[in-house]
Amino acid sequence: MAQELLRLALSSEHVGITMDACRLEMETPVSRMREVHRSVREDNRRLVSEGRSSDKPIVIGVYGISGSGKTFVMNDLKSCLSAYNFDFYEESEMIASLVPGGLEAFQALDEQQKMRWRAQAIDKIKNDALQNGTMAIVTGHFMFWSEGQTAGQSVYTPSNLDVFTHIVYLATPAEHIFQRRLDDRLRDRPLTSVEHLRKWQEAEVIGLRHLCPPHGILFHVLTNPVSMCSQVRAAVGFFCKDKFELPTYYNNRLDRVDRFLTVRDKNSQLRTALVLDADKTLAPMDTGALFWQNLDRILPRSSSLCPLQELFCGPLGYTDKAFHQATLLYEGAADDEEFENLCETVASSVVMYPEFVSLLRAAAEHKHIYSVVVTCGLARVWDKVLRKEGLSGSVMVLGGGRSSDGLVVSPTTKAEVVVKLRKEWNLYTWADEDIVVVGEEQARSSSMDAVLARALEDEQFKARQALLPSHVSPRLDQTKLPLVHLDVPDFLESVLRHRFEVLHATEKCAAKLLMSPMRDASVSGPPLRAAHQRVGLYLANEFVSQLIGVEEYPIPHVQGHQSNGYRLRHEQQTSIVALMRGGEPMACGVSEAFPTAMFIHAASASDIKDHHLKNQRTVILVDSVVNSGKSITEFVMRIRNSHPSIRIVVVAGVVQAEVVAKSHDWHRRMWCFGISLVALRLSENKFTGTKSTDTGNRLFNTTHLAQLGFFQTCRRGRCLDWLV
Repeated sequence: MAQELLRLALSSEHVGITMDACRLEMETPVSRMREVHRSVREDNRRLVSEGRSSDKPIVIGVYGISGSGKTFVMNDLKSCLSAYNFDFYEESEMIASLVPGGLEAFQALDEQQKMRWRAQAIDKIKNDALQNGTMAIVTGHFMFWSEGQTAGQSVYTPSNLDVFTHIVYLATPAEHIFQRRLDDRLRDRPLTSVEHLRKWQEAEVIGLRHLCPPHGILFHVLTNPVSMCSQVRAAVGFFCKDKFELPTYYNNRLDRVDRFLTVRDKNSQLRTALVLDADKTLAPMDTGALFWQNLDRILPRSSSLCPLQELFCGPLGYTDKAFHQATLLYEGAADDEEFENLCETVASSVVMYPEFVSLLRAAAEHKHIYSVVVTCGLARVWDKVLRKEGLSGSVMVLGGGRSSDGLVVSPTTKAEVVVKLRKEWNLYTWADEDIVVVGEEQARSSSMDAVLARALEDEQFKARQALLPSHVSPRLDQTKLPLVHLDVPDFLESVLRHRFEVLHATEKCAAKLLMSPMRDASVSGPPLRAAHQRVGLYLANEFVSQLIGVEEYPIPHVQGHQSNGYRLRHEQQTSIVALMRGGEPMACGVSEAFPTAMFIHAASASDIKDHHLKNQRTVILVDSVVNSGKSITEFVMRIRNSHPSIRIVVVAGVVQAEVVAKSHDWHRRMWCFGISLVALRLSENKFTGTKSTDTGNRLFNTTHLAQLGFFQTCRRGRCLDWLV
């Protein structure tokens, strides 16, 4: 099972502008469909019982000009959804049922009176849905426009904009509408030219695109007359699942994470999750913008602005609803085949930063690492980009672009993915920090500096910046946002290494020899300190060097020539911390093995100062005994708060076996911090020494003072000094 989460670039400077959503097809199992509708019914009735009449039930408007196929689509929906807690309305029929004298009397009213009755009709539909616990689908008109008139006459009311949660617009091609109206023998329709029908339709689409966002209405335009009914059914399912998935179905949207991890973690080897953003993080490109640029070459639009830019700069901003609307934009722009081809074209133009390619390839070689890209961008594009780099089998992509992809990815979703990995898969954010990818200045978000500055004021937010490419100027100052280089060996090692490695010599013959004087009650003072020092020397040479590695350095050979010697890797950038008093003798042994390392005495975590850690690569914490791990935790937290990526190795003579068990809280915390533990032996004996049996008293021949009570102890229970 994965045990630790490394999160990179989730706070990258680019805010994703594409998304995805769950689609509830009509083939969805009946039990699931009914559960959704039961949730709707209970929710609506709760609103009524609480007197919250201002809350909206789902009311879906089906719009289109006369002859677009609204009645045909409504009949199809009735045949498919009648068993699923939907109510179906034609707005004109509701008006006729309310107005004394019916439609004929309604037509004789002045325009102001008509608007009042139209408002009453849509309000009644909303109230019925709330009262009955149902969802409503309503066909209606946005405007009427007779050929020859300079402009159409709008027939929507403020109540329509207040009631509708979604609008599906049937943008049937004008040529098809013309033929349908011509062939219609049941209605007396005036002869209208194709050009006017097209102009009428365009005016309605423009009007609705303008009105829907400020009123929080999701707007979906459908253009294919052949698949119109199936597309409307899919849209209705999408809308219902969108609103009522929380809390019943929210986690189902992330089921693919569980499935992927289950397959990858058959042997319970996963230990690290590497989570990355995509657009303007893995590569400098914005795949959403590239998609619309390529689409414009095929189907030029009247507006020069990218539809996504218009959307996210509009009233919806970067809300979850805006990301839902973005999916509808993609859905309406191209059918599945066209979408796939466009994604292929976009992917072919995307060039990943080599630093991320190297990182992901290195991660793929480690069975304990799981890599996932969580993007508000186009999942299909990034699937193809990663496949191009040979990474498709080792990196999972969570993104969207089509309702059938099954996941709405917004900034909120990104956070939920991290929480899911952390809590359900026992993962934790690596170093509790983000890495902000900083690209070329002309491509940066103008508002990001202010956002970062505010975030950094919160001490809980810790971040570094990676400059890609390396020649670009940094954001803010490097004190607030320190630099990190993704391609340097130390960074890669910090990502790729196993988390909380435990090495011990419990069953080794050397350990049995070394532990004997430590356990002998008759040994104290200098002989015991010497025994502890020998243990420190042994553990440093045998295990610490194995964990950290060694490096070559030139030495004069006894035969008179230069040769290579070996020392601890980055030994001169290593700090050995003796946890006083009991850890000092063992720390002296570690220092003997690594003579150029800094040596620090620390009675409490506050004794670790910034100058002890500045420019250091490794900290070795040395104590004689680890019982509950509380003391070590305080030191680790002090170091991690100021230096989140520095390597920490704990060296101890004896460690309680219980605290390194995977089920123990201390074990989980050390996974979070990514430390390594070296011990001479693990002990099942839970005895904790006091006074005459305390290791510190035995080491310094102060047991008689302890028995007399002449000790002051710090809050960790350690003897600091004695009163004589």
